[in-house]
Amino acid sequence: MGRIETDICVIGAGSGGLSVAAGAVQMGARVVLVEAGEMGGDCLNAGCVPSKALIAAAKAAEAQRRGFRGIAGVAPAVDFGAVKDHVRAVIAAIAPVDSQERFEGLGCTVIRAFARFTGPREVQAGDATIRARRFVIATGSRPFVPQVQGIDTVPYLTNETIFDLRERPGHLVIVGGGPIGVEMAQAHRRLGCEVTVIEAAHVLGREDPELAAVVVQALRHEGIALVEGQPVVRLAGEEGAVEVTLGNGQQLRGTHLLMAVGRRVALDGMNLEAAGIAYTPRGVTVDARLRSTNRRVYAVGDAAGGPQFTHVAGWHAGIVIRQAVLGLPARADPRAIPRATYTDPELAQVGLTEAEARAAHGDALTVLRASFAHNDRAQAEGRTTGLLKVMVVKGRPVGAGIVGPQAGELIGLWALAISARLKLSAIAGMIAPYPTLGEVSKRAAGAYFSPKLFENLGLKRVVGFIQRWVP
Repeated sequence: MGRIETDICVIGAGSGGLSVAAGAVQMGARVVLVEAGEMGGDCLNAGCVPSKALIAAAKAAEAQRRGFRGIAGVAPAVDFGAVKDHVRAVIAAIAPVDSQERFEGLGCTVIRAFARFTGPREVQAGDATIRARRFVIATGSRPFVPQVQGIDTVPYLTNETIFDLRERPGHLVIVGGGPIGVEMAQAHRRLGCEVTVIEAAHVLGREDPELAAVVVQALRHEGIALVEGQPVVRLAGEEGAVEVTLGNGQQLRGTHLLMAVGRRVALDGMNLEAAGIAYTPRGVTVDARLRSTNRRVYAVGDAAGGPQFTHVAGWHAGIVIRQAVLGLPARADPRAIPRATYTDPELAQVGLTEAEARAAHGDALTVLRASFAHNDRAQAEGRTTGLLKVMVVKGRPVGAGIVGPQAGELIGLWALAISARLKLSAIAGMIAPYPTLGEVSKRAAGAYFSPKLFENLGLKRVVGFIQRWVP
């Protein structure tokens, strides 16, 4: 392919890289897109999309199992291979949007090869040497597999391989109690597997403990064994029979092993030193503009070392486009990044948790709570387990956490409120359709003003005067 001169070279065709490439080329920039693996990256092929497709199938199985008042539950007949066909079909339906053909049709030059920097303004990808005015590193991350004794001899799964498994595991042992671990635990349990989750600290330990406890209780109620506070020190066994030894000497056995202990940024072999790009094991070192120590190179998504979410990569892409394509100033403000764990009930958070807010704001903090048990739609659907917490400082929300049905959808309102610095009065005054789960947000916001209205003696005297004397 020889030498290529371009305006922007994007390395990585996951969510962030594709967003940068599509936006830049449609605005008139010359774009080269380099990808050594599958178009669409982890999210499409081994992350968000297949996991949510599997969770949807598991949810359907659980709905049959539980039934409803007046409707008898039945044992679902699960065809595990057909469920995986559904997962593949969902990926296939979305794949054309991320395909090489689409991006070439938009005007990008797409090179399917590994990119390696050879200087501050050049990378080598296959037989092409690419010289660009700006580079965007969007290489994403890969599953992190700890070097536990026996890991080199025992077969194990990661999120990159578990969706290819067509035979239902008899007993799935999951190492890691974070979002990936608990989502896969509940999905496989509902599809008929025995499941054990091992977490060295606490399950969903990053989340608000009050909200996480609701999810943990639901997982235990469904028959998932949760082992907390014990590290894995040794692995042994073979295909279909694995053995996990914990720090206290306890031994657990299963048929399959899933490693879900986190992710590591994919920067290996890129020769970043040749381009003067500083980095750590967490990712490329970037400033608030997402620019690296080489002013011509930006990093987005997981590669930028921040929260590892697809929606963050897409948000980063917009920040880079404004600078690299339009020449406008833009900065990444992480205050309003939402996250969601798609268990049942769902768990979502944006901004500060209660503990973080108390540490930052002390006595100025007000914590509002609204229970799903007091929401009419939740009562009608028999899904009353859940809670919304809002952290408020001087009349403005600084954080919100939700555990309950559709928490991942409901958190969007609070992400907007925090990013736009809205006052709670805006949400309290909002007209929400009835009956909807969204009313839980309005109820929480209203709770901030209720004491001021209903417990204010001065206000009551004014109202009494008006009612007695004003015609």
